[in-house]
Amino acid sequence: MTKLTRRRLLGTSSAALGLAACQSDTASPGLNAGQMTAPDHRPAYDGTVVFEHGVASGDPLHDRIILWTRVTPSDAAAQTPIPVRVSLFDDAAMTNPVQHHDVVATAMSDFTVKVDATGLQAGTVYYYRFAAHTTSGEVESPAGRTRTTAASGDTPIRLAVVSCSHWAFGYFHAYRHISETPDLDAVVHLGDYIYEYGIDGYGGDVGRQIGRNHEPAHEIITLADYRQRHAQYKTDPDLQAAHASAPWLCTWDDHESANDSYRTGAENHNPEAGEGDWTDRKQKALQAYLEWMPVRTPGHEGAATGIYRSFRFGDVASVMCLETRLTGRSEEISWVNELGDVAPENLPQKAMETMGRVRRPERTMLGARQESWLAEQLDQSVREKTSWQVLANQVIMARVKAPNFNVTLSEAQKSAQQLGPIQQLIPFSQFGLPWNLDAWDGFPAARDRLYADAAEAGARLVTLTGDTHTAWANTLYDAGGDQRGVEFGTTSVTSPGFGLYMVGVDDLGDQFAAANPEIDWHDPVGNGWTLVTLGPSQVQADYFRISSIHQPGYTASPVRRFTSMRTDSGMTPLSPA
Repeated sequence: MTKLTRRRLLGTSSAALGLAACQSDTASPGLNAGQMTAPDHRPAYDGTVVFEHGVASGDPLHDRIILWTRVTPSDAAAQTPIPVRVSLFDDAAMTNPVQHHDVVATAMSDFTVKVDATGLQAGTVYYYRFAAHTTSGEVESPAGRTRTTAASGDTPIRLAVVSCSHWAFGYFHAYRHISETPDLDAVVHLGDYIYEYGIDGYGGDVGRQIGRNHEPAHEIITLADYRQRHAQYKTDPDLQAAHASAPWLCTWDDHESANDSYRTGAENHNPEAGEGDWTDRKQKALQAYLEWMPVRTPGHEGAATGIYRSFRFGDVASVMCLETRLTGRSEEISWVNELGDVAPENLPQKAMETMGRVRRPERTMLGARQESWLAEQLDQSVREKTSWQVLANQVIMARVKAPNFNVTLSEAQKSAQQLGPIQQLIPFSQFGLPWNLDAWDGFPAARDRLYADAAEAGARLVTLTGDTHTAWANTLYDAGGDQRGVEFGTTSVTSPGFGLYMVGVDDLGDQFAAANPEIDWHDPVGNGWTLVTLGPSQVQADYFRISSIHQPGYTASPVRRFTSMRTDSGMTPLSPA
């Protein structure tokens, strides 16, 4: 059985860089209807190729969008560049081309190609496909659908919010359901798109049972490892369907590099076990991510970790994708590490000493540069009279303490808990302290600074959160008791939540809501995704649950709906609808 660490118990998902991109780009924008380009005189690739990883689009702006694919040569050791053309159409039948871009797939970028298609019309749906130029003829990719953002206007936007897709834990049915949901403006992936573990690590036992084992079989550390893991995930047909259905806004959490990662290390990085230097491993992980994901190359002074960026959807919402792991996060503080060997009589004193370090003002989640950037983005969005300021954020922002399980659990329920971390959690819960220091609760001074910047700007925060493998509806308040926004925490695609580990406690979600003023609703079990709809006066979240992730067949059902209304001075607390 997989070892249950503090990270898995909580359900939280648990320097120069070679950037991925196309190698050359000669565009033919603005073609008239039916206009054909000149014959392709580029040298053809003398070999066979396939598009086995689908197509994807992402980072939509009102006049441009990233288009992505990967060309797979039959010769795994191929080094010869492969000419590729991507064509954009403004009709679903793909008979009216509006742009062509010629690119080259090379071994340097693992034969991935990425085009930033510019000169597009705002708020417009486009269709696209790639074609590889070979001596045997043109080999076409599957088709994709994408759309640019609106430059202005108050048309509501629909965002599919998703996170934590562990290959071995089950089928990616949530992605399939997203692909079948009409009129999405974007899919927002909040991280843990891949997981780094080998088949003997987290989830490996389930993977062996259902025949979904990680490749490579070992924990991924090298650039080749990270590339192979990304490639495996993108062979999943449900994931391919979701990528092809709408543009994606992506940001990474920890498992794209290693569990519980921070700026200078990670819980699951062990130099003493031959895993090398953390900075080197982090760079390799980010190189593979930037090659394999439909994201625009970061432009913050050349820093590859500076993936934080902002997108405006008309006058309705600004979506700010945060980076909370590798840019500025201070070193982790873990209750398991702090209290694991402490005698029961010394627990209160040690817990208070630990919280003293947790509260230090120098601890950061985002880093000083990103904090400054976010403050400017919030201010600009409000000054431009945008209705909502949306944070695409990885970890829970609300203040969350565990219920006092010493009181809320019966003696039979306490006795039923056999897992060591849960046995430790029961006496700890009496202290009323935040239990997940990997979330914003572990960085309270940084959260206070964010709230202060939001208050100064007059922002109406809508925080989107992944990471915990569970669903949340939270109303956020600052230390003075003023409402700062709302938070919609989406559950996982496949990764297991805390409720699956705590035996015989059917009302666990209700206990959390009762113990925490900011929690309106919590679902600690189940897999799925969240549809967030933002209009000029209302934001709404619809939570969907997948019936089973261990069988090929499934159903998807709505679970709950919560809304908040925009007011002259801010927004209302969440209410069920």
